[in-house]
Parts: sequence; C-alpha cells; structure tokens
Amino acid sequence: MSIVMSRLQQRIGVVEVFGSIGGAVRSPLMDRLLGKIREDSRIKAMVLDIDSPGGSATASEYIYRSVLRVAEHKPVVASIRGVGASGSYMIACGAQRIVSAPGAIIGSIGVISIRPMIEELLNRSGIDITVNKSGEFKDMGAPWREPTAEEEQKMQDLIDDTFGAFVSIVAEARGMTDAAVRAVATGEVYRADKALELGLVDEFGDLDRAIDVAAALAGAPRNPIFLRPLRGLRERLMGPFADSLVGAVVEQIDQKLWQNRLRL
Repeated sequence: MSIVMSRLQQRIGVVEVFGSIGGAVRSPLMDRLLGKIREDSRIKAMVLDIDSPGGSATASEYIYRSVLRVAEHKPVVASIRGVGASGSYMIACGAQRIVSAPGAIIGSIGVISIRPMIEELLNRSGIDITVNKSGEFKDMGAPWREPTAEEEQKMQDLIDDTFGAFVSIVAEARGMTDAAVRAVATGEVYRADKALELGLVDEFGDLDRAIDVAAALAGAPRNPIFLRPLRGLRERLMGPFADSLVGAVVEQIDQKLWQNRLRL
C-alpha cells in the first residue's frame, strides 16, 4: 500500500509561460515557483507550457537559468503550443526536449532595442529639458535628444553582446555550432515544420505529448499538476513590510499553502 501511495504522490509539474516575458511573465515570481519545483521531491519532472512572443532580454535569461537549475535535478520538457519566439524560445532552451505543436511559430532568435524620440515634439511644445548627471553616458538612450555616434556604437555593442549570449545558449541546448545558429538567427520566425528541419525543436506534439515525454524521462506516472506563478501570500499581505518578523511568519504560511496546492 505504501508503494502504491508513493507512486500516486509523484507529479509532473506543468508551468504556464503565457504572454510577454517581463510583463505577464515576471522573472522573480517564475524563479520562486521554479525553485519550489526544484526542491519538491514529489514533482519528478517539469513541463513548460509556452505561448509567448518573448519580451525582456534580461528577464528571459534569468528565467532560462532558473529552468536550468531545475533541469539539474529532474527532467524538463518544453511544450510550444502557439508561439515560442525570442525570449520564450531562450527559456525553452533550458529544457532537455522541445515538443512543438505542428502549427506553432518558432524562432525570432535576435535582440532589438527601440527608443522613441520626442525631441521634436518637445520643441514644438516649448518644453525644455535640463539634465544633471554624474557621468557622460548616464542619459544615453534618453528620448529627448538624438544619440551621439559614440552612444549609438555603445548601444550596438550591448545588443551584439546580448545576441552573442543568446546564440551560445541555443548552440549549447540544441547541439549546434555558433555558426549554424547564426545562420538561422536572423530574427525571423519559422513554422514548426521548418523549425524541426533546422533542429530548433525535437518533435511535433501537443501538451499531452510533452507530459508523456516528461513522465517517461522521469520514470514516473503520468500525473500532471498545473502550476502558475503567483505572488506569494507574504507579498500580497505585507507589501513593504515583507521583511519584518511578521513577514517571516507569513512566509511559513505561504509554504503551507504550497504544500496544499500539491495535495492529491
């Protein structure tokens, strides 16, 4: 009976990654959730349920590295149901396998920086801007003036460095050379059949298939539990007082609520 119960308590954690990274998908909340999944022995594998156009480069890499930490302890499978582009594809690269819906859109491996320019609008409105700064480049990228040639180069260098990191992540995850990744990392997106041909995904399938793959890799029963990042009770109740003694008590309650979420 105890053996049967232990099998029933083994779960496959399914984590939603829906919407923009850094917006709807917040890196601190995802990191907290993935940390709990990593440490919970009842969760034998994790599936990332992805439908996202990407978003913040820094938030995407932060979540990617959180996924890697889970993958060090248990199998991780990414399921791309709709869009797995840009930052969300980077996150998928933290998984051991990527399962894609046949009609999904994959790729957009690249980095972009957009800066609105309002200098002319301010001039027409008769609004002057006064800036006091501690360093030459402290207001680099400010929308109220044109960037200098040196600032443009520095921004391009930052984009190139970030892109290089993205390429390295894909190359390591997909067993490709940097040159092979750069050949497909033009910023364009691919339908799933082309992505499969290019080696960006492993197979076609829906979320159910991804759960099956994760269960097989873990040698665990197909027993999914669907999880999404939520603000902890500590933040919801305490706000700026979350680090107080009372906040520590609330943290204990939050841990209890996590246990209750995983009850059968």
